[in-house]
Amino acid sequence: MADAASRDRWNHTASLLALLTNCHRDPKKARAARPRDFHPHAKGNRRRGAERKPRVGVEVLKQVFVDRRPLDAH
Repeated sequence: MADAASRDRWNHTASLLALLTNCHRDPKKARAARPRDFHPHAKGNRRRGAERKPRVGVEVLKQVFVDRRPLDAH
């Protein structure tokens, strides 16, 4: 129940933050902010400029777990 109350409060806060951000942004330089950009409980919450985890192929998994070699060794 406390989690639901926290989510409800963050829904309100995130909406206000998105509204304020959009009021003061330059439409030519930045995209419109959405409430989920500010909501800590939102799934897939990525802020602009956040680094993404690098994706690797199956070969790397084989190298690490089957061949037991560190990633930087060739």
